[in-house]
Amino acid sequence: MERPGNRNEKIDALINNVEKVIIGKRRAIELVITSMLTGGHILIEDVPGVGKTRLVSALARSCDAVFGRLQMTPDIMPTDITGFTLIDPGDHSKSFQKGAAFCNFLLADEINRASPKSQSALLEIMEEGQVSIDGNTYILPVPFMVLATQNPVETYGTYHLPEAQMDRFLMKISMGYPSEKDETEILDINERHRSSTHLDPVITCDDITALAESTVSVKCTEAIKTYIVQIAEKTRNSDYIRLGVSPRGSISLFRAAKAYAMISGRDYVIPDDVKFLSKYVLAHRIILTPKGKSACGSQENAIEKILDEVQVPV
Repeated sequence: MERPGNRNEKIDALINNVEKVIIGKRRAIELVITSMLTGGHILIEDVPGVGKTRLVSALARSCDAVFGRLQMTPDIMPTDITGFTLIDPGDHSKSFQKGAAFCNFLLADEINRASPKSQSALLEIMEEGQVSIDGNTYILPVPFMVLATQNPVETYGTYHLPEAQMDRFLMKISMGYPSEKDETEILDINERHRSSTHLDPVITCDDITALAESTVSVKCTEAIKTYIVQIAEKTRNSDYIRLGVSPRGSISLFRAAKAYAMISGRDYVIPDDVKFLSKYVLAHRIILTPKGKSACGSQENAIEKILDEVQVPV
């Protein structure tokens, strides 16, 4: 465990490597790595062309890991994700053909374009880390992470992700447009044909597993645990929110805060970790009332209002 103020060298190496092709998005990179260290999954929602797919590819290639990609379309079948049992027509023997999920980092590009049947195939994978086919259970590699993207603007021909599936994602984040300076640098990188395929691995799967295990040792006081629970409880009793945060959301925020503290070079959680992560971890888990839509405008703003109402521990 790193002493306070000392950042982990492997984490910094990973962030710096990804930043070679993802310019000006350090916060998004740190959030994705936070999810990775908790064993959680992440949904990246933003307009086309801002680097969602490239971020996922850069992360996977920076790790000495197996990268799988699915372009989610209406004709994607559940077996494309999970795999299927193949019967030999000669001797009638059975063999399991692995699907795209058998990797360390699975990119589900434009997840909301897949049918609900295919979306549901991800549920057991994301929650249990395994695939069940024809009475047999197949364990997925470790680490395993689903990184899904979706475009919130173009909704024609898409299928809304149900709340049960949204709750499986540890975080929902956005990339956002780059600044003028960063976009100029992006043009230079593009001119040099520098892409994520040129990145060399700087961390192994064993390193990721060890770092994830280290987050357990990060200290979190009872006062901060109470703070997390009070935030979740407030979402369940707000006039602005019809569906509040479940205990899974509280656990996710707790685990994310510990991982983010370690990324920040601390072996303890501070209230600012919880405040910063709350909108990324909790906003996609709530449903607003008509009053909430009018007063807040978005789920993220509703969480901000909740944070203003809950006393911060000192």
